[in-house]
Amino acid sequence: MNRSRVVLGSAVVLVILVACIAWYAGVKHSRPAATATSNQAARVSDGTDELTPTRIYAHNLMLRKGPDFRIYVRWLSGEMRRTNKNVNPSFDEPESFVLEVQRGIIHANIGDISHYLNTGAVAGSPLTNISLTGDGNQISVHGTIHKLHIPLPIGLDGTISPAPDGRIHLHVDRLSVLKLPVKGLLGDFHVSVADLMGKTSIAGIEASQNDLYFDTQKLLPAPHIHGILTLVRVANPDIEVMYGDAQNDATRTEQWHNFLALKGGSVDFGKLTMHNVDLIMIDASKDAWFDLDLVNYQAQVVNGYTRITPQAGLEIFMPGLDQLPPQHAPQSISKEWLKNRNLPPPPDVPIK
Repeated sequence: MNRSRVVLGSAVVLVILVACIAWYAGVKHSRPAATATSNQAARVSDGTDELTPTRIYAHNLMLRKGPDFRIYVRWLSGEMRRTNKNVNPSFDEPESFVLEVQRGIIHANIGDISHYLNTGAVAGSPLTNISLTGDGNQISVHGTIHKLHIPLPIGLDGTISPAPDGRIHLHVDRLSVLKLPVKGLLGDFHVSVADLMGKTSIAGIEASQNDLYFDTQKLLPAPHIHGILTLVRVANPDIEVMYGDAQNDATRTEQWHNFLALKGGSVDFGKLTMHNVDLIMIDASKDAWFDLDLVNYQAQVVNGYTRITPQAGLEIFMPGLDQLPPQHAPQSISKEWLKNRNLPPPPDVPIK
């Protein structure tokens, strides 16, 4: 009887573990009452300059998703699609767009994922001391669940692969509580992992027998990233996801500068709106990754160097987030400066 209680109690555990595995993809989250889906966004494009999705390209971009999570974009080619036809995509509103990846490779560090989960990212989760390990298509999750006021060590071992519809497929090979092989016990009684979950569910997770499917659009925070996955694997110390046939792209661009480029459509950033977008943000350093934080990107822009191209495009050479000076923005010119033409330009203004 006690063992049965442990087995039944592990239903909640399994749901939490499922959410943990989904974070590996480092891809996308969509709040239930938030903006339109990518399919709705696709219908917005009618060929006009305003509604046509903006093309996006990125190389060696470290993109921060809030203070506790980041992803590493080795290469990305796709579209920035608006989620509301009446609202331009905006850097200041990550929910206003979806990055629809056609070809790309994205990494997430396993240590970062464990840290993020241990900060309480899964609201109401009773799981603590989370650790993630894996190799190739094998993933293991271990942690401590506080059930009936007793800390219980738990673990899940599974095989991950891309599902044809773009979701992540996890086949549960082993589930253990108190180091007892719970899945083996379930098999003896012809009960599957789906039966264990019962009516308990998390948005974006579907269970079928001993297989779990994750809609990563509903599990990860903005900025949202979506696409058809062709590869999901653990490449220590990271987990790697691939969209399309991007391996040759990543190899071909290996010696390129780090950048984020946008072409076409309309985009808002700060108080500005750019139509027929021609914008490129370039890492001003030789760092391995271009550290871009959408929460603090304006501080990076104002501490960089901006110039207009002959085609009326915009080039911004930006410092990484960790290279910002203590004072995050240069001082604005004063009225007194405008009234005295004998005063020199501000020291941060380059003079040719």
